[in-house]
Amino acid sequence: MIELFQDGGWAMWPLLILLIVGVAVAIERLFNLSRSSIDAADFFTNLEEALASGGADAAAELCSNTRGPVASVIHAGLLRLDRGLDHVEKAIDNSGAVEMAFLERGMVWLSTVANLAPMIGFLGTVSGMINAFQAIKEAGDVEPSMVAGGISEALITTASGLIVGILIQFCYNFCANRIDRIIADMTEQTANFIDLLAERQHQGA
Repeated sequence: MIELFQDGGWAMWPLLILLIVGVAVAIERLFNLSRSSIDAADFFTNLEEALASGGADAAAELCSNTRGPVASVIHAGLLRLDRGLDHVEKAIDNSGAVEMAFLERGMVWLSTVANLAPMIGFLGTVSGMINAFQAIKEAGDVEPSMVAGGISEALITTASGLIVGILIQFCYNFCANRIDRIIADMTEQTANFIDLLAERQHQGA
């Protein structure tokens, strides 16, 4: 493995750095997204029960004790409950925007690594082929041993760039799918929460 790395030439170092950065960001994103994922339907059922039995204070306490953006966004709305439904919706919108930004944090780095790694690999390929043809030019004759190093460098960097790009692209797609699911849960449950408040307001009137 070390020999292959050395044979790959200069391009292997930036590819190694990109791999380390990509894996580190992917692990951080997967950890935080797993902590942000909850059973949104079950949470909303508990929220309805808390709101019915203990009012806004009990519901806010439930949200405080529940991790994830769904609970955080609804908690922001509960804090504005005494100001009316319009303020609740505005608080939910603002909190939702903040939570979405948090969920998508670091995704640009995964995208950058996934796109940049194959390009650096191909650049290493061009560099290896240049070295191979330079060796032919200097020797004035074609011998397999002269061009083998340059061709080997070209193939190794191509393969390495594609491997890094494919791996990080998979991580990006997996994280993006988790984010979409969390956002869908957040949108659905906040809409249900607004409908629940509107219904309670109508009944109270």
